[in-house]
Amino acid sequence: MKKYCHRLMIIIGVCILLSGCGNPEKSKVTVVLDWTPNTNHTGLYVAVNEGYFEQEGLHVEIIQHQEGTAEQLVSAGSAQFGISYQENVTFARAEGIPIISLAAVIQHNTSGFASLQEKGIVSAKDFENKKYGGWGSPIEEATLRYLMEQEGADPEKMQIVTTGDADFFQASSTGEIDYAWIFEGWAGIEARLKGMELNYIDLGKVAEVFDYYTPVIITSENQIHENRGLVEKFMRAVEKGYQFAIENPDAAAEVLMEHAPELDRELVVESQRYLADKYQDDAPYWGMQKKEVWERYMNWLFDNTFITEKVDVSKAYTNEFLSGEE
Repeated sequence: MKKYCHRLMIIIGVCILLSGCGNPEKSKVTVVLDWTPNTNHTGLYVAVNEGYFEQEGLHVEIIQHQEGTAEQLVSAGSAQFGISYQENVTFARAEGIPIISLAAVIQHNTSGFASLQEKGIVSAKDFENKKYGGWGSPIEEATLRYLMEQEGADPEKMQIVTTGDADFFQASSTGEIDYAWIFEGWAGIEARLKGMELNYIDLGKVAEVFDYYTPVIITSENQIHENRGLVEKFMRAVEKGYQFAIENPDAAAEVLMEHAPELDRELVVESQRYLADKYQDDAPYWGMQKKEVWERYMNWLFDNTFITEKVDVSKAYTNEFLSGEE
């Protein structure tokens, strides 16, 4: 009996050891979003839902920042990864904050200036004596001024109203504002679903300098130096997530709805279909970033005194964690 019990204990011990080897503890990873969940983020949620992170041995939590920005949380190590924008990364680098863009979520800038059709705003020249509703950021004013000057319009006739996160459609309908800066793949589609006709000025097409990367996935230099393997695993899973969204937009929309049920289903589905062709677009692979895109916008920020010294953009982004670079 003793021999039997002894053997049984050995067998149980071996099973426990084997079980432990087969299920190693997953690395905990936090990703902080730039805003509330939307179709820019679908690839992340797909990577969670389809088990891509799990396959890499990662337990990933996607959060919205309560205090501080995504850039601050990532640079401080409170989150390993985040969603940001090319301009924010450039500003951070100019201030000595060592964050790095790992991938362009969308290959071209899909934002622009929208207005109700009856406002008659079809070019930047029409911004004269019209009310722009925005966040009150100096960079908004500089962008508007630049576009107006390119069209021979007088920037001094520009009117800016700070509306924050006020609803674009309501503010436009009441006459509070005449036009605003929107993402075509979200508010633009929402307008169509509401049966509202918009005039839309595609920012990246009217001025090449504004065809920058928005949004991007960021990490810190410290994360790459100390946990390079983790960054490689994370990006492998994320890339699969966005590839899934490119190939299966309707299924990807359902994944996003599962994680953010408060969103409007029809809007999510239509937005996902729109972005399926925009994520990679004309790039040879998803996430790719070009030096000239980073340099062009950085120089514009410098010329307009938003940064006091030029930034070495080769340190602001990298493609090395994307499969297309292998």
